[in-house]
Amino acid sequence: MDQVLNRETGGAITDSTTKKSWLEVVGSRYFLDWLDEQKISLAFSTYQTGKIFFVGRKPNRQLGVFERTFAHCMGLWSANDARTLWLSSRYQLWRFENVLHGLPPQNQFDALYVPRVGYTTGHLDVHDLGIDRDGRVVFVNTMFCCLATLSERASFTPLWRPSFVSALAPEDRCHLNGLAFRDGRPRYVTAVAQTDVPEGWRERRTSGGVVIDVSSDDVVASGLSMPHSPRWYRDRLWVLNSGAGEFGYVDLEHGRFEPLTFCPGYLRGLAFVDKYAVLTLSLPRHRTFEDLPLTAALQQRGSDAQCGLYVIDLETGHVVHMVRLEGLVTELYDVVVLAGVTRATAIGFKTNEIERMVQVDEEGEL
Repeated sequence: MDQVLNRETGGAITDSTTKKSWLEVVGSRYFLDWLDEQKISLAFSTYQTGKIFFVGRKPNRQLGVFERTFAHCMGLWSANDARTLWLSSRYQLWRFENVLHGLPPQNQFDALYVPRVGYTTGHLDVHDLGIDRDGRVVFVNTMFCCLATLSERASFTPLWRPSFVSALAPEDRCHLNGLAFRDGRPRYVTAVAQTDVPEGWRERRTSGGVVIDVSSDDVVASGLSMPHSPRWYRDRLWVLNSGAGEFGYVDLEHGRFEPLTFCPGYLRGLAFVDKYAVLTLSLPRHRTFEDLPLTAALQQRGSDAQCGLYVIDLETGHVVHMVRLEGLVTELYDVVVLAGVTRATAIGFKTNEIERMVQVDEEGEL
C-alpha cells in the first residue's frame, strides 16, 4: 500500500477495504530536504503490526511511504549499495534483492525489493542481525541467549553465548538483543541483565543492562536500563540506553556509558549516515516497561512518549529531523539507511504480485 504524504503536514494511510485511516505519518519541515542531501531513503520495521515501511521522496517533493506485511518483523540489515536487504520475521529470515539495481526507475520507484530466499528457523525471537566479512549472516537468537547463524539442516547453528548463561535452552534468560560488528566481525552485544534463569531479566530491567565484548567476554559497560542496538561507527561504540530514553556511546577506556541525547520514547533501532544517527522511538508498554527511568524522565520534562524516527547530529547531539507516527503503530524496532535510493517499494505475499514477478537471468552453461 503506497501513501503519499505532504512534507510539512503529513497525512494518513488508509485501509483499502474500509477506507478508514489506521496510521498518521508526519515528517518535520526539512526532513525531505535532508533525505535529498544525503541521497538516501529509510526502511524501518514494526513487529507489533508486522510491517516493514519504506520512507522516501517523490519527484513532486512529497513524502512517499510504502509498507508490506511480514509477521513480527524485527531485525534489518542493508548492504552498503542497498542491493540486498535482510529481514527477520516470526519464524523466518528473509533475503531481499533490489531487482531495479542499476536499472532506470519504474513507476517513480528506483528500488524494488523482492524476497528471493527465506530460511525457516522456528520462533527464535531474532532481534539484530548482520552479514560478516565472510558473507555469513549472524543474528541474535534471543530465545536461546546466543549469537547464531543459519544451518542447512537445523533451525540454527549456535556461535557464542555469554559466559553467565550456563546452557543453550529456549528460555530467554538474559534477553540478549543487540549486535555490533567491528571490522566485519561480531564484536559487541547488549543484554538486559546477567541472569541464568528463565526470563530472569524481567526483574532487573531498571539497571541490570550490560554491553559485552564478544571477543573477550568482558562486560564493557553496566548499570544500563534495557540497552539495545550497539553499533560501531566512526571509531566509537554507540548504544541505546532504551529504558532511560538515552542515545549515547560507551567510553571503552573507563567502562561507562556516556549519554548524548535524551529522546522521548523507548529506543530501538540505530543506523548512521554521514554525521547523523537515525533511531526509532516507541511508546512504552505498560507491563514490560513500567517503573523504568524513562517514565520519570518524561514527567520531569513535561513530555509524553512518541513513536517515530529521530535524526540526531552526532557533533551537537541535537535532534535535527523527525518523523512521527500516530495510530495503530505504536512500537518500532529496527531502521536501516538505503544508500542511493530515492524511493523504494517491495513485494510481499498478501496478493498475487509475487506470482507475476518473473525475471530471467543471463544464460548459463551446463
